[in-house]
Amino acid sequence: MKRPLVILAGPTAVGKTKASIQLAEEIGAEIISADSMQVYRHMDIGSAKITPEEMNGIPHYLVDVLEPEEEFNVVRFQQMAKAAAEKIWKKGKIPLVVGGTGFYIQALLYDIDFTENDGDDTYRRELEETAAEKGGEYLYGLLKEADPEAAGQIHPNNIKRIIRALEFHQQTGGKISEHNEKERGKESPYNYVYFVLTDERSRLYERIDMRVDQMMEQGLLEEVRYLKDRGVRKDSTAMQGLGYKQLYAYLEGEYPLDEAVRIIKRDTRHFAKRQLTWFKRERDVIWADRSVIGQEDSALVEFMISAINSRNIR
Repeated sequence: MKRPLVILAGPTAVGKTKASIQLAEEIGAEIISADSMQVYRHMDIGSAKITPEEMNGIPHYLVDVLEPEEEFNVVRFQQMAKAAAEKIWKKGKIPLVVGGTGFYIQALLYDIDFTENDGDDTYRRELEETAAEKGGEYLYGLLKEADPEAAGQIHPNNIKRIIRALEFHQQTGGKISEHNEKERGKESPYNYVYFVLTDERSRLYERIDMRVDQMMEQGLLEEVRYLKDRGVRKDSTAMQGLGYKQLYAYLEGEYPLDEAVRIIKRDTRHFAKRQLTWFKRERDVIWADRSVIGQEDSALVEFMISAINSRNIR
């Protein structure tokens, strides 16, 4: 018998958090966060981290568990999420994976094997030095030559994923795009249902702009200043998060504050668009469109429960 798993994914600011709490209460689930920033302590505002009050007594995993100086990547997420899921199943509950990081969700859902990309990190260090000297565009050019398919799937600014793809090519002689495609073709070891929450593009973008303004009012700049003063480096994993990266640049005098806020809004809209593109590539997802189902979370949860029952996931 495959064990149950429910996924609630979707772009940033679409309203996953509130819907996830209602759904967890209804189906007897505990929540695993699939968010690359909410895992960090002291990064509450910019990550739109759920508060203890909002959790409503529902246990959450992979929230507030790492320091901002620590590395967090897909391999570490997969290990931590699998360990969390085991704890949840042992309680007789259902793991509910909630977040917008599609690659993390995919790694858990299909138990993607990353072992071929472990081991000697000499080449990785060389690539990191090259990126520092010649810039990310140069590395991206190398990837386009080695694995054009992977280059088409990775954002030119995502240095870590570019390096991982080049490292895989150097170590195995193969293409990470082909490896990932093969891994994606595997059958999931879980009895799962995969929801992607979405909405009209204009409404989503409006929510993003409002959320950024709200974050600034709540003290996002002070949060970033604290992290900078604490010694968290600009090139750390934690500082690549939307809002953190741009405000760190403002604090270093790269541009005025109003320009930083404008860039956060623009980059977040672009990010949401890329997230939707990713989810459209995933197979066997159920699209939960607020513009069709309705804006009320109760209608959304009802829709999801119906799909969960039809697949006998309990």
